[in-house]
Amino acid sequence: MGSPSSTDAAGSRALPRDEMLVAMSPRERTPTTVRARREPPRFRLVAVRRVVPVTPRMVRVTLTGHELGGLTVEHPAASVRLLLPSPGAQELVIPSWHGNEFLLPDGRRPVLRTLTPRPVDTEPLDLDLDIVIHADGAVSEWAAAAEPGEPAAISGPGRGYAIDPDAHAFLLAGDETAIPAISQLLETLPAARPVQLYIEVAHPDARLPLPAHPRATVEWCDLPPGATPGDVLVAAVRNADLAPGTRVWAAGEAAAMQRIRRHLFVDGGLPRAHATVRGYWKHGRSADTRTTPEP
Repeated sequence: MGSPSSTDAAGSRALPRDEMLVAMSPRERTPTTVRARREPPRFRLVAVRRVVPVTPRMVRVTLTGHELGGLTVEHPAASVRLLLPSPGAQELVIPSWHGNEFLLPDGRRPVLRTLTPRPVDTEPLDLDLDIVIHADGAVSEWAAAAEPGEPAAISGPGRGYAIDPDAHAFLLAGDETAIPAISQLLETLPAARPVQLYIEVAHPDARLPLPAHPRATVEWCDLPPGATPGDVLVAAVRNADLAPGTRVWAAGEAAAMQRIRRHLFVDGGLPRAHATVRGYWKHGRSADTRTTPEP
């Protein structure tokens, strides 16, 4: 997933912010536009140091390596790309950028996911990633079985959340995949500002202690078995009281985030500059499962 895109009133797709239109000759038989995306930061080689459980549904993978030097995560809820060895491969192959995606030398797409990083520890050079474990998905399977010394690579960081100093209050909403980012936001939001927090979990054992914030109210929203991911979270946001001056941060399943956008911007008339809403994964597409948006 690149930068957020949208559809205008005529039904045409608006380009993400980091894409540009490139004109082509009318005599060319190829499409009239080519989308080019900004090349992401280089990959840094790392290795697994350890894997420890956080909850029955989440593990913390610590990556280490001297190439982490200089990797600075300035804002909370930022992102990094995690590159894994291809299925059945023993070695990690670094892909090349081809205008709008990474490709391996043989033309295949690499195993690449986007996650929320913790700030890099300098002694030793370590980077922690909290990963949700579920029934399928390449990164979940890798994290569940990863052993110390296994290779990987990191690219980033990507955009984080710049806290608005003029905000009177904050509302944070997300599913299990957003818990790492929400935890970082709670550590960073001004202590004097009230914070409403809603987290949807598929099972109660996904709950975990969150960083303390003196004015935060936390509501864990249990998703009923068989319900569509995001249903309970969307309902919680719709019922929330958004006082004037509130800033909203929400992340989770992509279709649910579209519903939250519609509620905030269309039904509620919230200025778009007052909300950050990110689709982290798509229901029914295990290959696209991720915990944060790509940079």
